[in-house]
Amino acid sequence: MSSEAWRAGLPELPRPVVMGVVNVTPDSFSDGGRWATTDAAIAHGAELHAEGADILDIGGESTRPGATRPLVAEELDRVVPVIRALAGDGIAVSVDTMRHEVAVAALEAGAVVVNDVSGGLADSRVMQVVAEHGAAYVVMHWRAHSTEMQQHASYDDVLVEVRDELAQRLEAAVAAGVADDRLVVDPGLGFAKTADHNWELLQRLPELETLGVPILVGSSRKSFLGTLLAGPDGSPRPVLDREDANVALTTIAAIQGVWGVRVHEVRASLDAIRVVSRWLD
Repeated sequence: MSSEAWRAGLPELPRPVVMGVVNVTPDSFSDGGRWATTDAAIAHGAELHAEGADILDIGGESTRPGATRPLVAEELDRVVPVIRALAGDGIAVSVDTMRHEVAVAALEAGAVVVNDVSGGLADSRVMQVVAEHGAAYVVMHWRAHSTEMQQHASYDDVLVEVRDELAQRLEAAVAAGVADDRLVVDPGLGFAKTADHNWELLQRLPELETLGVPILVGSSRKSFLGTLLAGPDGSPRPVLDREDANVALTTIAAIQGVWGVRVHEVRASLDAIRVVSRWLD
């Protein structure tokens, strides 16, 4: 899908949108810095696009539990050249950032979506940048930065509280001038949530539809899958060996009618989505 299609609004496809992940970081939990150089990240992004990704999500800050934040200049150096190159080839690109400085540079380099895992809580100016550029905005549920987020994994009813907190962030985005037809929500699996919280959110995803905006799910390679697939000795399944399980979750999410999925392995997820689409036809 071209970047022009995204500039015209959030695409409405007969299947979930597939967002391919490109981590331009040396400390990513999911791929260990395999795409940390500009050239490697560009090549990987092009490969994911060729496999069918509708949009590429380019991130320069690891949000794994305990991760140290890079300097703004470091994050800019990581993502902007990659975004400029991929967007220059007509590929739709999203920037995964919590910083308004990075959002500005990314949108000027050709990005069409800002995927803000903090939902504007880390830097409220991100919302203003999105509004000024007429971009799309993914609002994820978030309570704290990586170094302390698991201290905030306490809920009486995780779905209700996540939904209510997302509603507040959506109101803030609209108040900042973001068009309501450019908003997407992400329940934030793994962010200030235990494995049980993640599973309950996945089981109750349709209840988030009352927010009135598209839903993006990002479960790919996350630790709750590693725990589920633990070996006889209790050791979590290695990160790169969790993909089959995530394809199962992509299948479930597609059946539940989500707008999009954020994944590391594009082809397998698209295969699952096509099976679901045919089954529902």
